[in-house]
Amino acid sequence: MPSGHDGSSRGTVLSFAAAFLEKRGVPRPRELDAVPLPADGSRRAFFRIRPRHAPLSLIAVENPPTTPFFRRENVAYLEIGNHLRRRGVPVPEILDREPARGWFLMEDLGEVRLQEALRRGDGPGDLALEVLSTLFHMQTEGAVGFDPAWCCQTARYDRDLMRRYESGYFRDAFLIRYLGLDRGWDELERPFEHLASAASRAEDRFFLHRDFQSRNILVGDRGPGLVDWQGGRLGPLGYDLASFLIDPYTGFSEAEQARLYAAYLDRLRERDPSGVDRFEETYPYLAVQRNLQILGAFAFLSRVREKPFFEAFVPPAGRTLQRLLAGLDDPRLRPLRDVVEETRGRWDRP
Repeated sequence: MPSGHDGSSRGTVLSFAAAFLEKRGVPRPRELDAVPLPADGSRRAFFRIRPRHAPLSLIAVENPPTTPFFRRENVAYLEIGNHLRRRGVPVPEILDREPARGWFLMEDLGEVRLQEALRRGDGPGDLALEVLSTLFHMQTEGAVGFDPAWCCQTARYDRDLMRRYESGYFRDAFLIRYLGLDRGWDELERPFEHLASAASRAEDRFFLHRDFQSRNILVGDRGPGLVDWQGGRLGPLGYDLASFLIDPYTGFSEAEQARLYAAYLDRLRERDPSGVDRFEETYPYLAVQRNLQILGAFAFLSRVREKPFFEAFVPPAGRTLQRLLAGLDDPRLRPLRDVVEETRGRWDRP
């Protein structure tokens, strides 16, 4: 989302919502409250809209289609969102849209993100297990009838994406721009290629959200609901699971991660016992890939987009990467492990 919302943006979105409510017979639909929602990493604008004379809450999204990519992103948002809902995945219903302006109006799944819900409780407990169930359903059912033509980036989570948008992102945004270590990093080319090769051995016929973390999971009366699905594509099971387990926003302990991983594995074993061995073999590499993406994103958002909120999560994400690489103990990843350890004094600041 953008860092701010000007009056014209708010006004046009209000008019869009009012026209929809008028068609639905809501009393005095022009009298609305529109509250801008917190801005994370997206350029889109989000508003929570409430009629003053009806017990109703809606979410309006504005993503002006000013470039070919943003036009594709809006198509992905619409088509993938509708597809997931048809497959029984708990995403909000898209109630109205105006493609030429990049407007969407949808139901409101609630104000509480999983990040906050977990902080209010006593550890992950049943809520996290419920999220795992939602995740597995999305991954398996979301792949049924999925059309890769809907995707706004790549049709699959593949090696090129890993190299360009994860390991390359880590190198350029985190090591060079964020830490100021502006050199070629040739010693990381072989570890990055080995990492992508190992991660690519995962079965990739499932639906991949690619940002399955606690700020994209809402907790309401109907249980967990999912948002920000526009980056979806086909891919492996382990990536979204890793996104959830190593999420710096929730900070699951190693014991909690192990318990949730075992619960997920039980679910996979029930559905496809033959796929368990490959899943366990490739999961650690997918987790490292995800961790590289996380650090690249936090570095970019905090320095380039000037969003200081994300900088607080760099140290825990860095420590998780260090732990994952130590746990893998893969000699071919040793140069990457050395770089993470040698730079710790630069990123693990109090």
